[in-house]
Amino acid sequence: MKKFLVVLMVTLSILSFAKVKIQFWHAMGGDRITLIQNTVNDFMKANPDIEVTVQYVGSYEEILAKTVAALQAGTPPHIVQLNEISTKKMIDSGLIVPVEDLIKKDPTFDKSKLVSQVRNYYSIGGKLYSMPWNSSTPLLFYNKTMFKQAGLDPNKPPKTFSEVIQYSKKLLSKDSKGNITRTGITWNLYSWFFEEWMAEQNKLLVDNNNGRTGPVTKVVFNNDAGLKIFDFWNTLTKEGLMINTKPGDWTAARQLFLSQTVGMLITSTSDVALLLSESKKQGFEIGAAYIPIPDGVQRAGVIPGGGSLWIIKQKNQDEVDASWKLVKYLADVDPQIQWHKGTGYFPVRNDAIDKLQKQDYYKDNPLHYVAIRQLVETIPSYATMGAIVGSFPEIRNAIETAVQKMLNGQLTPQQALEEAEKSANNAIKQYF
Repeated sequence: MKKFLVVLMVTLSILSFAKVKIQFWHAMGGDRITLIQNTVNDFMKANPDIEVTVQYVGSYEEILAKTVAALQAGTPPHIVQLNEISTKKMIDSGLIVPVEDLIKKDPTFDKSKLVSQVRNYYSIGGKLYSMPWNSSTPLLFYNKTMFKQAGLDPNKPPKTFSEVIQYSKKLLSKDSKGNITRTGITWNLYSWFFEEWMAEQNKLLVDNNNGRTGPVTKVVFNNDAGLKIFDFWNTLTKEGLMINTKPGDWTAARQLFLSQTVGMLITSTSDVALLLSESKKQGFEIGAAYIPIPDGVQRAGVIPGGGSLWIIKQKNQDEVDASWKLVKYLADVDPQIQWHKGTGYFPVRNDAIDKLQKQDYYKDNPLHYVAIRQLVETIPSYATMGAIVGSFPEIRNAIETAVQKMLNGQLTPQQALEEAEKSANNAIKQYF
């Protein structure tokens, strides 16, 4: 009898300490791998009954593809990080547990504390489907040292497209043979910037109020607002005032700025920490400002970019519950502050921003606050909420391909806009 009781107690002891194991797939490379792992380690210390395997999987596109493959194999991950344009596709997939469903069962989480602009992006009909995590907006970074050398006021960055052109002309420098050694600006060839400039003009990307009041049937960017953006891009390129990169090449654009080949860079707020560190090593001072907008346009604001965390359906409810605990933790105040300081992605919670302000963090780190100001000053509208469309990756590809042809001299800005519209509409038709 005693032997039986001992065995029973040992068995119960083992069962009581059995850990729920979950997988977390993310797309953050470099130093961020360690930052994420350390944060998850803190979570596991506070939740010893949960074991998290963190894995850097690659790009957002690779995560999506590998998630689908894992689901087909019957071994899906529990939490995946995907970019904002995957939202509609993930909702339509039927493979996710909307975080709103979990929030309703959890009185400890108040979604009203999330920054409203970010919360609204990932919500349809007021229902939050994924947890905002690595949120960003585009910013204009500029070399203050180079500005001084070119006779520009380092405290007055350009606010409009025409000012960008004027400033770039002053920054332009050539050698004795006429070769450009320094010029004005760069940003990587990425449709995100086009989308942001449409929003700044309070113009939609797709119909049915950016897909938020009905299924998307067509794009609606072939208009004066879209043409202003294409004309601006084309003019800078043709006049040698801009250096273009390959599509989506964030690293190349950053390097052009850090090597002081260009004086201005439009990129994600997530690059703040890296740009600050590297610019100090290179011996120049940088500034940050809102992205410039077309002349004569009232600034409407920006769309949150970056990514969010999705909880994948599981057969075991304990694994879903453990996944929710981790997602909730990653979106909590202190982890968000740690993430913000280590990257440049802004906190997705108002109380995290409030805590940093009370600590005077932004007085010593003003560049980190520029993105937050730009976002909170955004005027709420369907345009600035951003588009929700299943064929978003294909729409972006259509825009980027047309821009490339324009920059190569194959198409005029108007022709490029028309080609992008045609290709994007074909992609929308194929999604249904």
